[in-house]
Amino acid sequence: MYLIVGLGNPGKEYEKTRHNMGFCQIDRFAQSHHVSFLKEKFGGRYCELLIGTEKVILLKPQKYINLSGEVVQKFMQFYKIPLDHLLIICDDLDTPVGKIKLKKKGSSGGHNGLKNIEFHLHTNEYCRYKIGISNDRKLDGKDYVLGRFSKEEEKVLDDIFNQGVELLNDYFVLSFDNLMNKYNKK
Repeated sequence: MYLIVGLGNPGKEYEKTRHNMGFCQIDRFAQSHHVSFLKEKFGGRYCELLIGTEKVILLKPQKYINLSGEVVQKFMQFYKIPLDHLLIICDDLDTPVGKIKLKKKGSSGGHNGLKNIEFHLHTNEYCRYKIGISNDRKLDGKDYVLGRFSKEEEKVLDDIFNQGVELLNDYFVLSFDNLMNKYNKK
């Protein structure tokens, strides 16, 4: 069993903001597999699907992004999901818009959602799929991540989300090292 988590903030006012890249990507992946987030449990909206012979849970925590760890921890415990079957999808300030980065483990990089997951799981050794949102150092970080993209950036992200569907399908057939080699482009 696998758990794929898209991080974001719930509510209409946060839709399509920079901090909601995880929600946007996991929504696109769910649509490609004709499933919807109709179930609720442990503070998260989720759906289940089969990919090959593997049961996969797609999860969107419904607590604010900096409280996502509790929801992730409860799903992992309840479904007995091993750490190496967890993938977190989130935004990344240190990566330009239109770029992605896959990481096996590492620090939170200041991302409060990742910090909270690390706190609740007692480890930073879980896989991440980070979607670049760039950084405008002239703005306060909170204001920037809760801001919206330009029309040009939205077009670039649409391509990234389409590529992300392919990436997530590959996640189930490639080792994570091979996945990183395929998708982490300089």
